Amino acid sequence: MDDMDDPTQGADICRVCRSEGSPERPLFHPCICTGSIKYIHQECLVQWMRYSRKEYCELCSYRFSFTPIYAPDMPRRLPIKDVAAGITSSILTGVKYWLHFTLVGLAWLCVVPFTACRIYRSLFNGSFDAVISLPLDMWSSKNISGDIFHGSFVVTCTLFAFIGLIWLREQILHGGGPDWLERDEPVPPVVINNQNDQQPQAGNVLLPQVPDDHIVEEVDGEIRQENGNQVDEGHWNPIDWGDRAAEDLTWERLLGLDGSLVFLEHVFWVVSMNALFILVFAFCPYQMGNLAITAMALQDKVAASHFEGLVTTLCGYCLIGMCLLIMHTFATIIGFRRSKRIIGLSYIVVKVSLLSVVEIGVLPLVCGWWLDICSLSMFDTSFKDRLASFRLAPGTSMFIHWLVGMVYVYYFASFVLLLREVVRPGVLWFLRNLNDPDFSPIQELIQQGMLQHGRRLIASAMIFGTAVFLVVWLPIRIVKFVWPTFLPYNVTLHSDSVNELSMELLLLQVVLPALLEQTHTRNWLKMCIRIWCEVVSYLLGIKSYLLGDGEEPAPVVAPIHPPAADLGAAHEGLLRRGGPVGFRPYSRPTNFAIRLIALLILVAVSVVVTSLSVITVPVFLGRVVMSFWPALLQTNPEHSELPNIHELYTAACGTYICWLSVRAVCFVVGWLPEGRTVVINRLKFWLKIGSKAMVAFIVLLGIIPFLFGLLLELVMVVPFRVPLHQTPVLWAWQDWALGVLYMKIACAITLMGPDWSLRRAIERTYRDGFMRLDLKLMMQDLALPVIAVLSLFLAVPYAIAYSMVPLVVKTHTTRLLIARRIYPTLMLMMIIVKGMMMQVRQFKRLYEHIKNDKYLVGRRLVNYNHSSSVMGQN
Repeated sequence: MDDMDDPTQGADICRVCRSEGSPERPLFHPCICTGSIKYIHQECLVQWMRYSRKEYCELCSYRFSFTPIYAPDMPRRLPIKDVAAGITSSILTGVKYWLHFTLVGLAWLCVVPFTACRIYRSLFNGSFDAVISLPLDMWSSKNISGDIFHGSFVVTCTLFAFIGLIWLREQILHGGGPDWLERDEPVPPVVINNQNDQQPQAGNVLLPQVPDDHIVEEVDGEIRQENGNQVDEGHWNPIDWGDRAAEDLTWERLLGLDGSLVFLEHVFWVVSMNALFILVFAFCPYQMGNLAITAMALQDKVAASHFEGLVTTLCGYCLIGMCLLIMHTFATIIGFRRSKRIIGLSYIVVKVSLLSVVEIGVLPLVCGWWLDICSLSMFDTSFKDRLASFRLAPGTSMFIHWLVGMVYVYYFASFVLLLREVVRPGVLWFLRNLNDPDFSPIQELIQQGMLQHGRRLIASAMIFGTAVFLVVWLPIRIVKFVWPTFLPYNVTLHSDSVNELSMELLLLQVVLPALLEQTHTRNWLKMCIRIWCEVVSYLLGIKSYLLGDGEEPAPVVAPIHPPAADLGAAHEGLLRRGGPVGFRPYSRPTNFAIRLIALLILVAVSVVVTSLSVITVPVFLGRVVMSFWPALLQTNPEHSELPNIHELYTAACGTYICWLSVRAVCFVVGWLPEGRTVVINRLKFWLKIGSKAMVAFIVLLGIIPFLFGLLLELVMVVPFRVPLHQTPVLWAWQDWALGVLYMKIACAITLMGPDWSLRRAIERTYRDGFMRLDLKLMMQDLALPVIAVLSLFLAVPYAIAYSMVPLVVKTHTTRLLIARRIYPTLMLMMIIVKGMMMQVRQFKRLYEHIKNDKYLVGRRLVNYNHSSSVMGQN
């Protein structure tokens, strides 16, 4: 090595071990670093790289490089025999892994769902012969794909049920059970002298001084000692489900991705657990519910619900809960402690499951149906039409109404959280505070009784129903009375409109995300609520009650008034009973109850007026603006009425107009007090930002999506959907809207892919945003390369088909065939060429791998050549 001849080498030391170089262990300078950290031993660097898992210097970020050292007898070219042996070994290894992963996929994705579906069907077939013939049905080849699909749903349900049981177990372990479950579980104190051997004083109980891993407990006169993980088997706690894991398993070993066949045992246990869960949590409740429904002669009413199985199973769970409650009462009277605890835990599982179904499933579904019923006249439909659509597709109808109800409940809760930020703590005493750190819905389901949950559910349903009545039904009645021609909304989907799908995608991909991501809307709504509260509190004289006195909450309990005073005492009592809820004392004026009634009336009137504005103003503005859109006008020029436009689009257009208007007013109001010069400078700044944003918007969301959508239209849609004897019609609007969706998918795939120039350009553009957008860099690195590639893909095949092919081919049919098929053909050829290039690179890597396995004896660190780097820079 040249550096070993340097006379100054003896003064240099390794940056890691601080030792000098030697002929056996020379020093290298593998990076740009200079000075005392320039040199390093190869062994030290390899050890550091193995420890840090980095292939570059942490200081100068220069990547280290190694040159391979081969055996002296290595031939210049590998023999065909060695290459064939290496390729054969690689193929056999690939086939082995392919067979193993195919077996894993068939086991988990086919066998488990298939067996679950067959077991479920045989149990719910209603005959004993089906259960006896289950082993034969397992080998039946009839409707395998359908059974696998339905079995996936069954396996998903059993998996969620198992996860729910584990989660409930953790909640009971950490939060404890209800009082009635722990009431008769006495734990007598263990009195142990302290370290000074002092006698315990009368009335005092000394806790045992034992290590954390050594617990002594006395139950029923016997001592159970737990030391580490060793527990006396004489006492079994039914809450300790699964505490003793037999083996620490990774996901790779559990699923079989580690190459072993141990996963077959796991598949067997999963199939067995599925059968057990289906039997215990589905079949038994269904049979008990069926007996109860038959005894009460309610078969016809249950069948009319179109969800006979679900309703029957829920009835069975209700019957099981009642039976468990009765059994727990008898076990308490007789004195069977262990049986009483097991029955009590089972009752908690049933109760939490039923209440979860009611709160997550039934309550949003009722809200969705109530919203639909109150808004029937808005869409010019009737209740009979809704019933007809429900009978036609009951599952779809129920899911849509449940989804609408869930969205309504979510936004109602968000609005309540916004109200709590404005009003005095304690005003909304009748609504649960979701931001309370002590609030735990699962603990409430466990701790509280069914009567409390029933009252709370009824109160929630009344509040939600009243809000829907004020927000939807009453404003619609007023609009139909005052402005009869405004309603109903046009929500008919025209199948003959080619732009319908494009408008749907435009709304979902561009309009709504850009509008919903604005944080200013929440601030404006909060400001409006505060202004309304200040005006109402001034008019009614209840500012102390509604907004507080402007002081921080004091830890002083509000004075208790006589029961006949007014509603303030009820507020305070409920707040104390409800736990740690924030409460701020307030002063009450005279006639406080009348003022509260007036407050409720003003709230109702304000809600109705606001809802009227939301229903009418955006849609009216959207209709006016879209009436000037020539592309949406009807084809008959003599028809002077407004074209049929989906009201979802007019509402979105009007909402954007309102939002932009309010934003502009806020900007102007905020700038006017600062003077004319500041306003002009800010207008220039925002004009510059707006111009750059407009250019970026036109390029990124206009030109590129249009070219992308047009290319995919010519490559995939036209060759397969348009016959040769017909002329394809390209709709620019639809191609652009579809291109927006395709572009978002392509960007997501690019960001998830390897690191290259396009990904870095997309990440930089997204990170900079419109405020710090470097338009030149964005156009140079992102827009122009993408536009150039897409334009070449569009122009080159067109030029070949319509300029070169007619010079060679004279038949019109052949020229037409080539013109139609040239885009997919060239795309397929490019894919094949790219695949061949990838295979060539893979073969080169395989060749290097074979050569390294047989002839590589070591690697030598390569020094960084400073002189060549400087010459290259010059």
